[in-house]
Amino acid sequence: MRTLLLPVSRLRRLLVVLALGFSPVLGLAQSNASAASSSGAPVSAQATSSTTDYMLRPADILQIKVFQEEDLTREVSLSQEYTVSLPLIGTVDLHRRSVRQAEEMIRQLYDRDYLVNPQVTVIVIKYAERAVNVIGMVNSPQAVPFPPERGLTLLEAIARAGGFNRLANRAEVKITRMDEKGISNTFTVNAEKLLDSKSANLWSLQVDDVVFVPEKFF
Repeated sequence: MRTLLLPVSRLRRLLVVLALGFSPVLGLAQSNASAASSSGAPVSAQATSSTTDYMLRPADILQIKVFQEEDLTREVSLSQEYTVSLPLIGTVDLHRRSVRQAEEMIRQLYDRDYLVNPQVTVIVIKYAERAVNVIGMVNSPQAVPFPPERGLTLLEAIARAGGFNRLANRAEVKITRMDEKGISNTFTVNAEKLLDSKSANLWSLQVDDVVFVPEKFF
C-alpha cells in the first residue's frame, strides 16, 4: 500500500480547513451566497424605508409594541387630531410624523421617566381610507384608492378610472389640490404629452386630489 505524503504547508492548510468545519468548495459557495444577499439588500432596504417613512394619517390603526414589555402593547386608532393614548405616557401627538418618527418619539417618552433604553416598534396594521377623485371624461369616474406605501401618478389614476373616453380633452386635464391652509389650487396638465414621452411618472398626485378630465370640443 502506497502512503500519500503531503507537503507540510498543504497539510497545515488542510488541518485548518477541517478545524473550521467546512471545505474550500463550501466556503466559496458561502461567499457567493453572501454576495447574492448583499446584492439584494438595497431592494429590501428600500421596501423597509418606504414603510417606515409613511406619514401617519387620522384613522390609521397602529400596533405599538415595547420590547419585553407586553403589558404596554396596544392597538390604537389615530384620532382626527393625530393623537393616541398609551399606558404611562398618556396622550401622544403624532401630527406630521412618519412611522419611524413616531417610534422615536414614543421611545423617548418612555425612556425619559419609565424605562431604560426601550425598543419601540410601530406598525400600521390598517391604513386609513386614502383616495383621489377622478371625474369628467373617463370611462369609469370614481374615487381611486391611493396606495399607502407608494405614490400614485396622474396617468395611473386615470387608467384605474377606466382611461380616457373618446370625448376627453387630454391636453387640459385639471388637478385641484387643497394645501395645509385650506386654499385650493388648480393645475392644468397636458396628459397627451405625458403619454407620448418618457415623463409618464411625472405629476405625482396627493391624497384627496381631484382630477377633472374636460370634454373636447370639435
